[in-house]
Amino acid sequence: MSKTNSLSLFLLAFFVMTACGGEKNAVVKIIDSRTQKPIEGVMVYKKGMTPVLRSDMHGKVTIPAALAHADLTVHAKNYRSLQFNPAAKTGHVQLFFDETLANIQEQKMAFTRTDSLRGSWGPWRENNDLRYYDLSVRVDVAKKYLTGKNAIRFTMLKSDDRIQLDLFANMNVDSLLWENKVLKYTREFNAVYIDFPEKLAAGSTYTIDFYYSGYPQETGRFGGLAFKEDSLGNPWVITACQGIGASLWWPNKDQKPDEVDSMKISIAVPSDLMDVSNGRYLGKTDLGDGYTRYDWKVHYPINNYSVAMNIGKYAHFSEKHGDLTLDYYVLPFHLQAAKRQFAQVKPMMKCFEKFFGPYPFPRDGFKLIEVPYAGMEHQSAVAYGNRYRNGYLGVDWTGVGISSKFDFIIVHESGHEWYGNSVTANDVSDAWIQEGWTTYAEGIYVECLFGYAEAIKYLNGYRGKVANREPIIGPIGVNHWPTQDQYFKGALFLNTLRHVVDNDEQWWALIKDYTAHFRYKNIWTKDVINYFNDYLKRDLRPVFEQYLYWADLPVLQYKFSADSVNFRWQANVDDFDMPLKVRVNGELQLIRPRTFWQAQALAGASEENWQPAAEYFYIKTEIINP
Repeated sequence: MSKTNSLSLFLLAFFVMTACGGEKNAVVKIIDSRTQKPIEGVMVYKKGMTPVLRSDMHGKVTIPAALAHADLTVHAKNYRSLQFNPAAKTGHVQLFFDETLANIQEQKMAFTRTDSLRGSWGPWRENNDLRYYDLSVRVDVAKKYLTGKNAIRFTMLKSDDRIQLDLFANMNVDSLLWENKVLKYTREFNAVYIDFPEKLAAGSTYTIDFYYSGYPQETGRFGGLAFKEDSLGNPWVITACQGIGASLWWPNKDQKPDEVDSMKISIAVPSDLMDVSNGRYLGKTDLGDGYTRYDWKVHYPINNYSVAMNIGKYAHFSEKHGDLTLDYYVLPFHLQAAKRQFAQVKPMMKCFEKFFGPYPFPRDGFKLIEVPYAGMEHQSAVAYGNRYRNGYLGVDWTGVGISSKFDFIIVHESGHEWYGNSVTANDVSDAWIQEGWTTYAEGIYVECLFGYAEAIKYLNGYRGKVANREPIIGPIGVNHWPTQDQYFKGALFLNTLRHVVDNDEQWWALIKDYTAHFRYKNIWTKDVINYFNDYLKRDLRPVFEQYLYWADLPVLQYKFSADSVNFRWQANVDDFDMPLKVRVNGELQLIRPRTFWQAQALAGASEENWQPAAEYFYIKTEIINP
């Protein structure tokens, strides 16, 4: 996606009417008029109704027949909203860029061709559907060198003779084989375009063998693939590729929307070491040359960055949570500390299963694996490096005296098994679906073990970490990790949403159903909005839109007179409508502010006897002087 910051930019929406089953459906194509490129991620909706629609990478939105004659709104970030009726014979309409709406931080962002190649879906990614990876890697620890093969099975969605895979440019493509034929390929930065000698038929399934080798470069927060040593000088090789990309160390379709249905991982290591990877342990094989191969089978869809190697001198112990196997791999001299600290796993599992439903990957089991960095949510093989301390690396993470009661990494990274590994964002721009939800899961864990009041206190401790400088939803179609607010503001938003619903029985049932409905799926924010709206039979789109698509918090403005309180919302979303609880003479009451002034009768109204319950709602407040 190219970044736009010209004042003259606007969108052209072209409406094409097609017949379908005797009913008319409107196909809306939204295009940047300057570049003539489609705009992805535009929201289309009828105010007060569901569903919320979203433009795809081609800028297209299909309007359901029920809305084909409705007055709809188009909202794109940095543009003023547009109202239109798909049935009107207008030809096209224009939506103008407005500098006053453009986020300052996003205007400063610049994206490279490499960012776009990694982040965009593209014609040679969308033309096929991944089915299976069979990844086999030999790790020369002394030389920090890899050789390997990935057998990649995919089904063509349309007839074509090219697909795109990814492998970092510093790694060698040794050969590509298909049906005993050597395939030709070209490389552009980290993208590998593979050409077939004939068109592959839509609906047919194929397998190619991708042989590769090279010296992976250590990069990113945790090194990507890093060759470390433990405190005794033993080799310790680990992976952590979120954001950087799994193609740093193995060839794959390195993106979000398409996951393999299952996977086999085989890692050959020097025989005095062992490898722990994702999935169910199948066994090990002595290769007779000083190397031993460890085989693992992943029985579920898995995102690329979750695929992990952990190579070291590990000690292993295990237990069970019902029928679920819990396996722990730690450095031998930390064995007793691990047995003490990992006692937190079972209570956490019990809590998360109560509120989110069953552990998503029972056939693969659950593992905690010690690593030399803080932690990562590798599916069924959670990386743990919190030094066997409570808090985050021993620090009171939210600063309110609660983090020290539990191990942050165990809870947060394991929460990703439900949000991130099972329910996964379809694009990195929507990563709050993973990070905001998992940060909120920390609060749920606190509530399980320590009570509601402590959970509210814990979540509000995140306020100081929120910048509110750019929207939680980031730029689309590029390899750009959104603002850190997706974690902290995302959790505070969900806590707000809970109190907007104001019915815990319904809220917890919704969370559990939502998690089950989208299990093993990649989704957009619009899917979350629509599910909540449909489940609750109310339109929460303005609330989602304000908190996720804008940097600013909604502001409750209020003023007092002798016998009343007047209040309204000041928000970027023109139809923002969020109920709020206030304390009136110490008692909680519900009010329903809108974006226009309303009055509540209250004798002797003042700050002392009328205050918003801000601990339940992440908002700003402003007293307007008479």
